[in-house]
Amino acid sequence: MRVWFITGASRGFGSLVAAEALAAGDAVVATARNLQAVIERLGDQPNLLPVALDVTNEAQAQAAAAAAVERFGRIDVLFNNAGYGLLGAVEESSGPEVEKLFATNVFGLLAVTRAVLPHMRRKRSGHVINISSIGGYGAFVGWGVYGSTKFAVEGITEALSAELAPLGVKATVVEPGFFRTDFLDGQSLAVTAEIADYAETVGAMRRFAVDANHAQPGDPAKFAKAMLTLAGAENPPLRLAVGSDTVAHIERKNAAVAKELDAWRELSLSTDFPT
Repeated sequence: MRVWFITGASRGFGSLVAAEALAAGDAVVATARNLQAVIERLGDQPNLLPVALDVTNEAQAQAAAAAAVERFGRIDVLFNNAGYGLLGAVEESSGPEVEKLFATNVFGLLAVTRAVLPHMRRKRSGHVINISSIGGYGAFVGWGVYGSTKFAVEGITEALSAELAPLGVKATVVEPGFFRTDFLDGQSLAVTAEIADYAETVGAMRRFAVDANHAQPGDPAKFAKAMLTLAGAENPPLRLAVGSDTVAHIERKNAAVAKELDAWRELSLSTDFPT
């Protein structure tokens, strides 16, 4: 039996992974700001511990991790899932909007990770799974600021993986593509004010988001099953692309980066001291 600590467990990926883990016989500490929504979604089960948690409140994160260990003795899998989106051009994104987004998507993830890692280090085991995005590997117009939070998660996870490996703890960043969840609904997505000059680029993305809502190619139920496979892997990857759209996006970016690197190689290599 694994013990999961899941943030953002009241809906979307968080609730689906929690339900899948419980069905597999695992124990789940399901956290969310709306505790009643967790209880209504997952019910009353002996292996379930619902805990109220706003990830931007570090004291709450520490208390939630302590409650998890008091109830189940350990935390095997930290599933950092809490977060939301911001749709708008970089220039359209106001200071308060950017700060609020980073507070949840980056600083909140760090707060929860700091709360859980001491318990994993003591056991010399565990797996940190951080949810990024297709936009965390390669940027899209209209998602620049949101993607930057996920770029941060990618870098944090890459460093964590190296830092934790000698301590028996693993770290993976998961890059979902567009899945048929409520991510494009108002409860998961904030939208900035509009500047007319971006109508052809970001405006097109805004229209795409409306049309794509609940018509995305990814199956959330299959995503949840994939996360259990990932958690059970003896040698999990540092990065896991999830969805055919993410795989294609990564391949395109890798090819473009390699082409650009080759084109500018001479200038890139010209800046060292002579040897």
